[in-house]
Amino acid sequence: MLHKTAVISGATKGLGRAIAEIFAENGFDLCVCARTQADLDAMLVDWSQQFPERKLHVFAADMSKKPEVQEFGGFVRSVFSHIDALINNAGVFLPGRISEEQEGTLETQIETNLYSAYHLTRSLLSVMKPQGHGHIFNMCSIASFMAYPNGGSYSISKFALLGFSKVLREEMKPHGLKVTSIMPGAAWSDSWAGVDLPYERLMQASDVAKAVWGCYNMSDAAVVEELILRPQLGDL
Repeated sequence: MLHKTAVISGATKGLGRAIAEIFAENGFDLCVCARTQADLDAMLVDWSQQFPERKLHVFAADMSKKPEVQEFGGFVRSVFSHIDALINNAGVFLPGRISEEQEGTLETQIETNLYSAYHLTRSLLSVMKPQGHGHIFNMCSIASFMAYPNGGSYSISKFALLGFSKVLREEMKPHGLKVTSIMPGAAWSDSWAGVDLPYERLMQASDVAKAVWGCYNMSDAAVVEELILRPQLGDL
């Protein structure tokens, strides 16, 4: 019997790592990428101890660069004959105001937050569409539907990612593929490292992972199209 499989971009830290762990806990083999080989090597060591019965395939890729995204897609196709879940999680947050942010800030965030998901999804649809089942998650943000101070180009990129996700949802309906946009507010990750706030003020990465798993673990008759998560005390 084939094991369930999941593909996760940006999976060695934060939300991506928490999502990888919850899928592994539920019996999935994984194929993941990150920019830093050392982080991937450390994840392999952890996996051998935490999930010795699960396969973990790793690939070093800068997801802001189209050729490397496509190389990762090719690697996934070489190790998985089927894909049950694709989680487009790779992203970067560069705060700033549109009128003041450095030149190139928009391009950097569009390339990482939008183009990576677009190109990786296109690379793997050749596997997923013929299956007639599967689930694609796009890690959007509350910045995908609301503007806030210092959101700048980050919010532009996340608005665009939500648009991509909506279009993909409509296109994949006839093929039996589910598409979900996950839109979390502030959750503890590297982006919030060093912030002087009580730990309970932000969501935990595991909270977001549980939400993703809950969306995945539904019957074939149902799909969560969009899911908003916020800290209990609201946005920062």
